[in-house]
Amino acid sequence: MKTRPAPIPTGPGQESVWAYPRPPSVVPSERHVRIEHAGVLIADSRRALRVLETAGAPVWYLPEADVGTKHLHHRPDHQTMCEWKGRASYFDLVIGDMVVPRVAWTYAHPLPGYELLTGHIAFYAGRVESASVDGERVRPQPGGFYGGWVTDDVVGPFKGEPGTEGW
Repeated sequence: MKTRPAPIPTGPGQESVWAYPRPPSVVPSERHVRIEHAGVLIADSRRALRVLETAGAPVWYLPEADVGTKHLHHRPDHQTMCEWKGRASYFDLVIGDMVVPRVAWTYAHPLPGYELLTGHIAFYAGRVESASVDGERVRPQPGGFYGGWVTDDVVGPFKGEPGTEGW
């Protein structure tokens, strides 16, 4: 039997991932999102989309126009399937001789209801040197599988932490 954990109480200006919907919602944001790696600015945007899903930290999708796509190399050999959003394809980050595998992903043809994600790219915060929202350095959602970004204004517990396999 699956047990739902007790949500952490929210403080002023915070939101609980347990208030997020299932299926997930896509919410536009004007917050300042930056990604850097090896001294190179990879992305800088105030036009991001946040995907919010129960128990998961927000996943930030950035418009391709705000991403240094010259450093992203498509990985046709690696794809995953989301029951809500569709088939994701992945990118390696390449800066000079350095390669960071599967650092980002996109939904080229998202399923109905998620069309806003077309032309947007999401990054794993734990695979780049720095990812920030409004100047706050984000922490990757626990577990390595999920691409959520944990900030001080979001509380859990988050899926991906030890003991969350049954959620």
